[in-house]
Amino acid sequence: MNKYLDIVKSIHDSPFKLTYVSSGGGTNAISSLLEVPGASNTILESYIPYSKESMNTFLNKEPDHYCSLETCLSMAANAYKKSKEIDNISKSKYLLGVAITANLSTTYEKRGEHKFFIVVQAYDYTKYLECFLDKGKRTREEEEELITAYAISLIAESCGFKFDLPKHDEEVKIEIINAEKPWKKLFNNKVGFITNNQNKHELIFPGSFNPLHEGHIKMKELAEKKTGMHTTFEICANNADKPPLTFYEIRRTIEQFQNNESWMLTSAGRFSEKAQMFPNSVFIIGADTLMRVFDEKFYKNHKDMMLHIDRFNDHNINFLVFGRKVGNKFICLDDIKIPDSIKDRCTGFDETIFRDDISSTKLRLTEN
Repeated sequence: MNKYLDIVKSIHDSPFKLTYVSSGGGTNAISSLLEVPGASNTILESYIPYSKESMNTFLNKEPDHYCSLETCLSMAANAYKKSKEIDNISKSKYLLGVAITANLSTTYEKRGEHKFFIVVQAYDYTKYLECFLDKGKRTREEEEELITAYAISLIAESCGFKFDLPKHDEEVKIEIINAEKPWKKLFNNKVGFITNNQNKHELIFPGSFNPLHEGHIKMKELAEKKTGMHTTFEICANNADKPPLTFYEIRRTIEQFQNNESWMLTSAGRFSEKAQMFPNSVFIIGADTLMRVFDEKFYKNHKDMMLHIDRFNDHNINFLVFGRKVGNKFICLDDIKIPDSIKDRCTGFDETIFRDDISSTKLRLTEN
């Protein structure tokens, strides 16, 4: 007997539809939804990327940790993106992305903590839950049941219903981040970018800045000294090839910048798109990123790549290229094969001027 029968019936009778993805736990929750008649009214699609390879494919990137809030946020954002792709008839306010990632009890003693994360991504908010369980306190089945209770409760609430959260001793953190009006405009393609600075954006520093670190600041200072321009940090919030940012990630990224620093959120994933959006600009770029700009695997073919690259000439775009450590080698502008048509548009800072091997990825791994 499904003890969630009544609330799941209410969910299925609502106009809400969702894509559900879980890894490491949470499969019982999708079963509780699917076994009640009317599930096809609610469930658009479900994914269980259980292996690391499957998760990498689902996210189109390799996460720092497979069971973490960061990964669960990306899972939910991608699930919501898929909901929009699958159902282009329902209003965005009725679409959800639900994600669960967990590290639970198994047949052997695990080193790490027993924990789970649940994220619900909607058109105007991100809600997340994180819980660390007392190790050895429950069986795998009991831990799964706890996750199911939380998942059903959060989904019900997102559909406008009240269903009590389970009660237990461990602390649970639940937070909701509501989207600001400009963020919603960006994600609904009403605007191409939003910014805290209405002046002309001439010197642009694209990146995820997760987190912003000293290397970024040094690059900014050297670029400003070279050009005499003011830097605007650019974060792509709605990338075509990767999960969009959740509102949690947008807020966290923006809060890093000081009051005198300019930032903008854009929907321009490729540099050719950025060029069209911000003509006559100079871009601050790492050598590793520039290598990807000239890598044919990111395009349909060589001709397609050259068409994208020609836009740098069409829109008068220049690049300040900073050396970066790639693998075990420090790569500078001189090490990159650049098409002759835009060679003069690239100015390099070699190792004698700038070298900082710090990376946001390493900082995140150190913090965790």
